[in-house]
Amino acid sequence: MQTWHYLDAQRNPQQVTEDQLSELVKAGTVTPATLVWKSGMGEWAAASGVLPELFGGAAPPAIPSGSRGSRRCHEVDYEIFGDDMQIVEVELDPGETVIAEAGAMNYIEPDITFEAKMGDGSTPQEGVMGKLLAVGKRALTGESIFMTHFTHAGGSGKRRAAFAAPYPGRIMPLDMATFGGGITCQKDAFLCAALGTKVSIAFNRKLGAGFFGGEGFILQRLEGDGMAFIHAGGTVIKKELKGEQLRVDTGCLVAFTDGIQYDIQRAGNLKSMFFGGEGLFLATLSGHGTVWLQSLPFSRLADRVARNVGSGGKGEGSVLGGLGNLLDGD
Repeated sequence: MQTWHYLDAQRNPQQVTEDQLSELVKAGTVTPATLVWKSGMGEWAAASGVLPELFGGAAPPAIPSGSRGSRRCHEVDYEIFGDDMQIVEVELDPGETVIAEAGAMNYIEPDITFEAKMGDGSTPQEGVMGKLLAVGKRALTGESIFMTHFTHAGGSGKRRAAFAAPYPGRIMPLDMATFGGGITCQKDAFLCAALGTKVSIAFNRKLGAGFFGGEGFILQRLEGDGMAFIHAGGTVIKKELKGEQLRVDTGCLVAFTDGIQYDIQRAGNLKSMFFGGEGLFLATLSGHGTVWLQSLPFSRLADRVARNVGSGGKGEGSVLGGLGNLLDGD
């Protein structure tokens, strides 16, 4: 009996007989867009194109452009809208999936299904204990232990799922393959990514960073070869380090590539540390690679809002303060 191979929802190859393949079609596991292959075929092809009788002779859907080959991540297209409060629309072919932080979704088109799962789905064969360990690390950062998986479950055409930035700033699209497959970023920077991207926690191993790093102590690690989208507050600046050293506020650091060394150092002399307003310690970045910085860390925005709320809404620019509010009717 003829042996067939197909790519499951996680794009892992599975081997079945033709009779078993027919049963998977009836169960909905194999869709018209599922890529299949058998001995004698040159490339993987959509199931409805090579086995139309299993789908009632339906016309084959558009085959996803390009061959995935050894890629671990789904290939997705995208478009970013907006200026200060941005939205990214991720375009999915049939069978493609994008993962996102819980609550990041803005809207989805028909045929897009979504499901909350523990973990990012990058290691589908991982056991229960491994998944629990991974989500336990995520819980340490204050993030939800669940991630939402959005999948184009239709038979043809392209569909879009949109994800919104949580506060004013920029959505940064990163093609992970061009950065060596790995990016380290702030713990709350991740927004969404193509399925296959591994989202994990990176604890800084340096003692100084551990005790004084603040926001920079617990970092997120993104690994994969597809598109990932992270969010930064305010304006984003990209710096290319070629052996130089850069010192920044720990909250202003968004992300950096492999090849960049990260440490925490004292911010000048004692007078500068206590009265300079820049904090006691700064993040020191050195080496060869790319660094992204943000002008408005969320912690700084939240601190300014909290101080103004605590002051009873007193106008910063008014010398009358609360008396001025009474006079102008506030």
